[in-house]
Amino acid sequence: MTVLILASDLDPSADAMVTALRDRGTAVVRVNTAWFPAQLSVSAGLRGGRWSGYLRTPAHCVDLEDVHAVWYRSPEAYQMPDTLSAAERQHAFLEAKYGLGGVLSSLPALWVNHPARMADAAYKPVQLVRAHECGLTVPDSLISNEPETGRRFVAEGRTVTKLLGSNTISEEGTRKLAWTRVVGDADIADMRGFDVTTHMLQRWVPKQFEARVIVIGEHVTAAEIHAGSAASYVDYRSDYDALSYSPLDVPDEVVKGIRALMTSLDLIYGALDFVVTPAGEWVFLEINPGGQYGWIGAETGVPLTGVLADLLTKGQP
Repeated sequence: MTVLILASDLDPSADAMVTALRDRGTAVVRVNTAWFPAQLSVSAGLRGGRWSGYLRTPAHCVDLEDVHAVWYRSPEAYQMPDTLSAAERQHAFLEAKYGLGGVLSSLPALWVNHPARMADAAYKPVQLVRAHECGLTVPDSLISNEPETGRRFVAEGRTVTKLLGSNTISEEGTRKLAWTRVVGDADIADMRGFDVTTHMLQRWVPKQFEARVIVIGEHVTAAEIHAGSAASYVDYRSDYDALSYSPLDVPDEVVKGIRALMTSLDLIYGALDFVVTPAGEWVFLEINPGGQYGWIGAETGVPLTGVLADLLTKGQP
């Protein structure tokens, strides 16, 4: 039985997982889909309703029927040959996506997490509705591209704006980051471009501290995140050096809601963010089905790599 890790070439967490699995005597093969087709090939035939065959790299040949667990970590996009035209590359890319990607997606293995479930869970509007349905408290929010609607929402109380997708933009060789921030008077006075796309506005939640919760199967680990700067108080990602941490027990009712949310989204792994108010109320912000866990493990002393390695070795939730 084999654990298949789908990850980018440079990924310390994937490196650590390979070591942890080998220490457990578990067969493991690591593949980056960006190797296809130059360093990765596939041959699969449908027999009895199941795809059987292999993945081949210069170092390994993986029998698809031996794969009992897949960690979908951070694989990169297929890299089509430069000798193809732009149209040919697009065609070849789509065929690889639905061919190789389809074969992999069909594997009857434990997926942490299945890419289709991760894609579904990536929609923050869906997350917020599901979280509420599962008994978690969520902040009032607005998604709109109408400037006047945005102004009215902001007028009702302190508001933050946050991105719905990636917070990274690469432009002319420069990587730019956008953080959650409080909407100010200058933003309201000049809303040029607001109508071009949707924007997410969300009611500010008073903070005692933030909480990061890591769910791995049935295992739940949490840490308090205390901001030591004005920037990190609004978005802790903006100033990691100013943060301090401590282990945290999650209230039973919140754990119940988290488990229900994981089931609703059909996820095995999740990194969830909450605000804990001065009154002790837990307010759900978001769940990242592929979020980082290493730094929380380091800060809490919980061996999360080992917990996940045990789950992958077992091959069932």
